[in-house]
Amino acid sequence: MSIYYDTETTKVKRPNNNYRPGSLSTVFTDEQLDLLASVMHTKKYSAGTHLFWEGDDANAVYWILKGRVKLRKSASDGKDLLLSILQPDDMIADIDAWDTTHRYTAETIDKVEVGIIPRLQLEMLMVKYGDFAYRYAMWMGLIQRKTESKLRDLLMGGKNGALASTLIRLCNSFGETQANQHIHIDIKLTNNELAELVGTTREGINRLLATMKRDGIICSESTGYLKVTNLDALKDMAGCPICPTCPKEICRL
Repeated sequence: MSIYYDTETTKVKRPNNNYRPGSLSTVFTDEQLDLLASVMHTKKYSAGTHLFWEGDDANAVYWILKGRVKLRKSASDGKDLLLSILQPDDMIADIDAWDTTHRYTAETIDKVEVGIIPRLQLEMLMVKYGDFAYRYAMWMGLIQRKTESKLRDLLMGGKNGALASTLIRLCNSFGETQANQHIHIDIKLTNNELAELVGTTREGINRLLATMKRDGIICSESTGYLKVTNLDALKDMAGCPICPTCPKEICRL
């Protein structure tokens, strides 16, 4: 396991994610992650605070070391769209050559620790190390494919298919398979947050969830978490392809 240094006295260990599909550790080599860590400093945030707001200057990328972060996009009518939920060993890189401001807001779900890499330092790494720049381009391509697949499901599957797709992605991102093959989704989301993920109203989500529960596709645990009891039914509703199937790195939040 690699050890990272944000100062000469503070050691930061890589997030323990068991090489979760699509995480930084599955795209970059240990040496390349060491390069990132050599130019970063760490910062801790309490639950319910913001790393940045939509419209702020985008002058750094954020490597999530601990905790979970929600990415939200505000619409002109005041509604919010929940774009993604990130976890340890994910990175927020909302920078490009045409727009120097953040296009969404990053809000912490629980206590979060991030490694902050200044944009200039990241660009210098890519100029100096061609293999690092290549891996970074691969990672950006992965993020783009994930975004495209979510948009496809939201736009072409209808509200029922969009919710089914979102639940499948939650299973792939936060699911814990139990002995009876039911999948416990280890993140507690309100119906309003599910509505923001799907792009519909809370009332619509209430009706769709009630139908799925009645049909035995999902159920609510006493602790408030959701459990998927019939994953194949969700795949049918979402129109999941049989061949080729979506890579595990793509079908995620």
